[in-house]
Amino acid sequence: MNREAPRDGGAEPVRLGALEAQVMDLLWRGDPLTVRRIIERLPSEPAYTTIATVLSHLRRKGLVCAGKEGHRTLYGACVSREEHTARIMERALDDSGDRAASILRFVDGMAEDDLRLLRQHLLGSHDER
Repeated sequence: MNREAPRDGGAEPVRLGALEAQVMDLLWRGDPLTVRRIIERLPSEPAYTTIATVLSHLRRKGLVCAGKEGHRTLYGACVSREEHTARIMERALDDSGDRAASILRFVDGMAEDDLRLLRQHLLGSHDER
């Protein structure tokens, strides 16, 4: 599939609505999908036009790329779940008013396994769990 990048670049983190989150979860889990395949995999059965509109919004937000395969349009995630989460976290720090205090407060509440991972990363040992 030749993926067409979103029009706006989409570097801004966005919070997702409930249906957007369900669609992104499907796209983050696997291969690109058609609108019909997305509908089949959702717990409810929204209208085709509803999912097409959601995908259009997600493309505009820079989260979804579209590509043609024959006559079908396939949609896939342009940004990984981890990258999206990191962007939201970065935005929260930017909005916090006191970046250092927010980071320290966050780290103080981290689980020991997460602290160990962070220490390994900071010391240059990038082996994940």
